[in-house]
Amino acid sequence: MAEPSCQHKQELSSVTVPEGKVSNLRRFLAFVGPGYMVAVGYMDPGNWATDLQGGAQFGYTLLFIILLSNFMAVLLQALAARLGIATERDLARACREWFPSWLNIPLWLACELAIIACDVAEVIGTAIALNLLFGLSLLAGSMISVLDAFLVLLLMKFGFRALEAFVAALLVVIGVCFTIQLIVCAPVPGAVIRGFLPSLQIVTNPAMLYIAIGIVGATVMPHNLYLHSSLVQTRAYERTLEGKKEAIRWATWDGTIALTFALGINAAILIVSAAAFHGTIHQNVAEISDAWRLLSPVLGFGMASTLFAIALLAAGTNSTVTGTLAGQIIMEGFLHIRLPYWARRLLTRGLAIIPVVFVIVLYGQGKVGTLLVFSQIILSMQLPFAVIPLVLFAGSKKKMGEFSLSPLWIALSWLVAGLIVVLNMKLLVDVLV
Repeated sequence: MAEPSCQHKQELSSVTVPEGKVSNLRRFLAFVGPGYMVAVGYMDPGNWATDLQGGAQFGYTLLFIILLSNFMAVLLQALAARLGIATERDLARACREWFPSWLNIPLWLACELAIIACDVAEVIGTAIALNLLFGLSLLAGSMISVLDAFLVLLLMKFGFRALEAFVAALLVVIGVCFTIQLIVCAPVPGAVIRGFLPSLQIVTNPAMLYIAIGIVGATVMPHNLYLHSSLVQTRAYERTLEGKKEAIRWATWDGTIALTFALGINAAILIVSAAAFHGTIHQNVAEISDAWRLLSPVLGFGMASTLFAIALLAAGTNSTVTGTLAGQIIMEGFLHIRLPYWARRLLTRGLAIIPVVFVIVLYGQGKVGTLLVFSQIILSMQLPFAVIPLVLFAGSKKKMGEFSLSPLWIALSWLVAGLIVVLNMKLLVDVLV
């Protein structure tokens, strides 16, 4: 059995958990962090594109998809945390050790494609935010986004707690920005509540289904499952039966609370878009830059567009940090290769910039929104390659021991996995036909 690298071993159990007779709150706070690192991926610039389009074109109807996606995310991230704590393996390493070698290469390639697709969204989001705030061209902003590799390197020098604090601070910025915009747009409460109820139209309307699956792809991130299964091991809990039970309980609470916050942000983006644009001449708004330009005049609030851009920049920066960690975990887990964080970041970001520059040069800045939504569809197509192994392992008594799932939870997990596969197959048929 291959062991983690020396550097990775140092990162495991690096966050102290208080011992002795301390309050449950203090012990819980020691486990708070990984959930918010993961939640970042659920409100990255890719979410913005799909949520904005969904709200502008279809009003509040797709709030149900955001709610459904969040439920699936909570369940799957809880399974990832459970796997990491119970087996002391992240999902990538589990695949390498428990699957035949011929299967691991395509699984690794699918993961890398998902990370690049996510990074495409981050490049576009950062470039658009820099354009909106400072007037830089999208091409220049895309190139500047490479420099975030140094931000990641700097943050990693201060350890995981500092990294988590930085991420949490930017999440607060995003939350404050959208809370203000929600108050200003003053949506009708009854219409919002109805939007959280299921509608047959979501399945029967191909255009709505396309955006709906994009929301699923943007919300349930495949690489986040690998990331969470590793980050929960940074806590110095006792590697005993009781210690692992407690760690799973607190890690599940941490993830659930963090993802509920992400649900609020994603719902807020769609609600603001629906309240501002749906049923108006701006109903076909598809570009983030167009939404920024129109928000202030439509809502009659001068700061609306600025708050929107600040939140977008915070979201892109946050996703950069977690994307780098996820890429490192996946590469080491599947291939047992560990690159320096800056090298891993430059590799992924370099590959992500290529399609963005290609689209800008050939088709102009107006088409980057289409690429942004397409990147989320690519992400959605990669989900089964992460979800199926996760559910398979989490339900295995042989691999999980006393921590294996009950029959009810196994059935529910496979139902979620099956729903994801069916939605992706439906999307593929619609796109090809």
